[in-house]
Amino acid sequence: MKLTYLFKEFFRSEKTGGLLLILATVVSLLIANSSFGDGYIGFWNTYIGGHSIVHWINDGLMTIFFLLIGLELEREIYNGELSNFQNASFPFLGAIGGLFFPAAIFMLLNFGLPTQDGAGIPMATDIAFAIGILSLLGKRVPATLKIFLTALAVIDDLGAIIIIAIFYTNELSAMNLFISLGIFGLLLALKRMKVWNLIPYLLGGVAMWYFMLNSGVHATITGVLLAFAIPFGDSNEHSPSFKLEHAIHKPVAFFILPLFALANTSIPIAADWYNNLADHNSLGIILGLVIGKPVGIFLISFIGVKLGWARIPQNLQWKHIVGVGFLAGIGFTMSIFVTLLAYEDEILINNSKIAILVASLIAGIVGFFLLKWTLPQTLSEKETEEI
Repeated sequence: MKLTYLFKEFFRSEKTGGLLLILATVVSLLIANSSFGDGYIGFWNTYIGGHSIVHWINDGLMTIFFLLIGLELEREIYNGELSNFQNASFPFLGAIGGLFFPAAIFMLLNFGLPTQDGAGIPMATDIAFAIGILSLLGKRVPATLKIFLTALAVIDDLGAIIIIAIFYTNELSAMNLFISLGIFGLLLALKRMKVWNLIPYLLGGVAMWYFMLNSGVHATITGVLLAFAIPFGDSNEHSPSFKLEHAIHKPVAFFILPLFALANTSIPIAADWYNNLADHNSLGIILGLVIGKPVGIFLISFIGVKLGWARIPQNLQWKHIVGVGFLAGIGFTMSIFVTLLAYEDEILINNSKIAILVASLIAGIVGFFLLKWTLPQTLSEKETEEI
């Protein structure tokens, strides 16, 4: 299976971006818990234009991240792993398990409690972090495993985005939502008319974002909608979708996601922080990501293969799927993002962030060593040519 140029470029940028995310998180935690902590946390909460800096990052810049996710998903559907039904059904079934099981575990511990709104927290996968950890295994990783993890994470994040749109909308302004969707309809019309100039789509995307922001539906949904309004063409280098993905994936990996990490992991950690890991909310997040993700991904994809609905990718074994399942338990960016939507209490938000960091660390370490022990020391000549 030959990897396309754009996928290789996407994977490389996500790989480096994942390592940069780790660095940004460590730096942010160190500063937040130093003598500069109050000033550092206060900086991110400084108001500019009616919103805090962290709000502009989470509602504004992260829309570009979701645009990239949408473009990646579009490419996979039209010209990638998801373009073939049996190929697509395997990561799709895995993603369904990876969404349902973590949420079910969380709800078992939190149903009926004020924290039950956090069921979406352990459902998502941080693409950059997961690929960053996978990349540490070097050329031992076959192309099929890279594609499976990417497709799985993209579908997982799309599921999380849908959940954000449906369940984390408090007050709805029907007029603003109608205008935003109307602009989306106009962009789809431009796509059907084969207008390939990116400028109308980008200008329309900004307008769509503004009205979506004021509708009550989270504005980052605009990114995914805009991605599917942009013409894909035949996926060559002249395609608008190709050009835009090529243009934004490095700024997202090297600027937007690290900035998100810096702004959202400025967490003051109390001396007894570990005591909070045993409460219902934190335990639901940790067990959802560390247990629910790998169990759900393995079990549902295994059942799908046994029923003939899907086929396991070439050169992969079930032990590799378990390893990737643990890497998918690295929630980080998306899990923190959902936390900010689910809760308003600052103490609960900080405790949730700590639980996410702990769970992501455990899942990342277990996934890394499982794959390290189960992947072959060297790939076949054919597999090496594909990477």
